[in-house]
Amino acid sequence: MSHIQSKTEIINVRGLSYCIRHWGPPDAPKLFFLHGWMDSSPTFQFVVDALKKPWHVIAPDWRGYGASEWLSRPYWFLDYYADLDYLLEYFSKDKPARVVGHSMGANIASTYAGIRPERIAQLVMLDFLGLKPDNNVEAPALIGNWLDAIQDQPKSRTYPDYESLANRLMAANPRLGEKKAAFLSHAASRIRPDGQIEMACDPWHKIPSPVPYRVEDSRAVWRKIKAPVLMVIADNGYIHQRFSNDADEYRSRIESFSNVRVVTISNSGHNVQHDQPEHVALVLEEFLSRD
Repeated sequence: MSHIQSKTEIINVRGLSYCIRHWGPPDAPKLFFLHGWMDSSPTFQFVVDALKKPWHVIAPDWRGYGASEWLSRPYWFLDYYADLDYLLEYFSKDKPARVVGHSMGANIASTYAGIRPERIAQLVMLDFLGLKPDNNVEAPALIGNWLDAIQDQPKSRTYPDYESLANRLMAANPRLGEKKAAFLSHAASRIRPDGQIEMACDPWHKIPSPVPYRVEDSRAVWRKIKAPVLMVIADNGYIHQRFSNDADEYRSRIESFSNVRVVTISNSGHNVQHDQPEHVALVLEEFLSRD
């Protein structure tokens, strides 16, 4: 399987070393790809390979992911909004940006798009429509769980070689296939000092949040988005799992966006960028403008 080659650069983002991955010619229209939780920028390689038009794709590794700096301590989610604000100012200072976010990346991008609507030209959300709040868990319990969790250093699962990691990726996602799993096992991992392989994700991201999720907050920012939104839903993904039995909740969330187009990707789990990259690339290019 041949791939379009990417290049990376390291820049300083708000005092942290940030790895930025680039695909495509620098003078092509810019398109920002934002990865999700426990992932990194190489996750978009298969979609980039399937794009038919020239794009300058810019994909950061979020703080604590990939080759960006790891904190090795708890993360504060709001930092991602400030990091994105810096990145768009750095790479697209004079022009609103086209942004594609998967999962957590879509969460960050959609919140940012409501806070800084003038900075986003078009927004694509890959299989994310907010979380399902647990109404039985209150703030005191969440904070207590967080305090308990940070007492011990969280650890990543390790693998003796890339083949073992690839097998684990295929076990988690049977649609992935050997070639894609082999690519991701190399591109989205790192070698530890002891020679073991681990996914390139700081294990501190696994610490549960001490802050309750409030869907009202998500709806409030979504209502302020001015950019056209493409909502890409995997037929076996998280949106389906969370809202297929709650049509009213699904409808109320979709209706929070004033200008939204919904597309469903068939035969796909949550990682649509892996399972159906050609279909994702097709709907992206049908939606995105190039002027």
